[in-house]
Amino acid sequence: MLAGLVYDATTPELIAELQATREVLYEFNSLHPSETQRMKEILKGLFGKVGDEDFIVNQPFRCDYGKQISIGKRFFANFNFTVLDEARVTIGDDCFIGPNVSIYTACHSTDPVERNTRQEWAKPVTIGNNVWIGGSVTILPGITIGDNVTIGAGSVITHDIPSNTVAVGNPCKVVKSL
Repeated sequence: MLAGLVYDATTPELIAELQATREVLYEFNSLHPSETQRMKEILKGLFGKVGDEDFIVNQPFRCDYGKQISIGKRFFANFNFTVLDEARVTIGDDCFIGPNVSIYTACHSTDPVERNTRQEWAKPVTIGNNVWIGGSVTILPGITIGDNVTIGAGSVITHDIPSNTVAVGNPCKVVKSL
């Protein structure tokens, strides 16, 4: 899965990992909003890497495995952040994620017969430093977003976004260089 090869998404081992992550997320999402330290402890145990103690992930939060997610220093994610982390998701320092943002790494065949076999593959997503992703943005598998980027609300990112730019739309396109 992490190598980007085709795999069976219904293997008992993967199903068990998904279920274990859902149990952890149930606890996280059920905490009283004032229990910020416990929230951080849960996410530090779930994520593959956390840059420092200065991070916030607002409830609710959803992911598939958690351990493929790395966040940098001073990370902030607003409500309804969803990460399908079948491949690695690496987010740099000083990144701000708006509400209702989704990051997808899982890929499925467009052929319905192939798709129904439950075979899939995954492509990593990388987000650089100093990135602001507006609300309701969707980031598709295999995307790299450079440093110092702003992504406008509602954008669907279908290709890499270079550093030092502002990009918006569906599909997302660079509209300004910084």
